[in-house]
Amino acid sequence: MGGGDSSGPAPGVILTERAAARIAHLLAREENKDSMLRVAVYGGGCSGFQYSFSFDDTKNDDDTVIEKNGVTAVIDEVSMGLLAGSEIDYVDEMIGASFAIRNPNATSSCGCGNSFSLG
Repeated sequence: MGGGDSSGPAPGVILTERAAARIAHLLAREENKDSMLRVAVYGGGCSGFQYSFSFDDTKNDDDTVIEKNGVTAVIDEVSMGLLAGSEIDYVDEMIGASFAIRNPNATSSCGCGNSFSLG
């Protein structure tokens, strides 16, 4: 299991302490406290693929579940294939704060950090 915190059919994505703390903070504002962070990859963006972050109440059968410090993130099977080995972090920099993915599968990425390409 990736980092000892993942479970599911294709583990290998790590959720950092900072990301888990930020998810917990955001969930405290949600009506449904059982919501999970859904991380997905879609076609688009300036480099071919883009990351998506949203809250979801539903876990699908093909989702990989990542748990850290009492919060849960889910990733669909197709996105998991593109994110395997990645680290999801929360970064707070002078230009702003956001979730960031360090994806070893990306051959290049956009300056915004939300878009990437593969080989």
